[in-house]
Amino acid sequence: MAEAELTTVARPYARAAFSFAMDQQDGLSGWSRMLALLGAAAATDVLEAALDNPQLSHEQEAAVLIDLLSDELNEPCKNFVRILAENGRLPLLPEISELYENLKAQYEKTVDVEVTSAFEVDEADKDKLAEALAKRLQKQIDLSTQVDQNLLGGVIIRTDDTVIDHSVRGKLEKLAHALS
Repeated sequence: MAEAELTTVARPYARAAFSFAMDQQDGLSGWSRMLALLGAAAATDVLEAALDNPQLSHEQEAAVLIDLLSDELNEPCKNFVRILAENGRLPLLPEISELYENLKAQYEKTVDVEVTSAFEVDEADKDKLAEALAKRLQKQIDLSTQVDQNLLGGVIIRTDDTVIDHSVRGKLEKLAHALS
């Protein structure tokens, strides 16, 4: 199934989980954790193979996941897994988890920002950047950084739908493209 199709099929399940979690005390964070665990488990090669086994019934597929994570899942989440299994949607768990996190971030007015730089970014610069981005985006910023020495200098800032490339390598590539 194409990625757009996966998203389309997974979206109603993510919305249902989000809607249910909104009505529960500490539901958003609890469901976030449970769906992340389920998504990670379903994405492993071993579990993918087990869930693709045509000899397993839907109930048995659900039982595999529930038994694996039983201590980490509450009863409503176990029921959610059973419904997904009944509808043949367990392989969508990674996508459902991702969509759920997007809904949660929109609700909480947060955005994940990844900064890639040629050198380590110190805490003071991280704070300044997070503050500037919070003003610009009108959201709380969850900032993560990584180092890529191939950038030569500068930074690349990524959010869900925006990429700001202020790296030396990016500028050189734009110049080369303009000259060709």
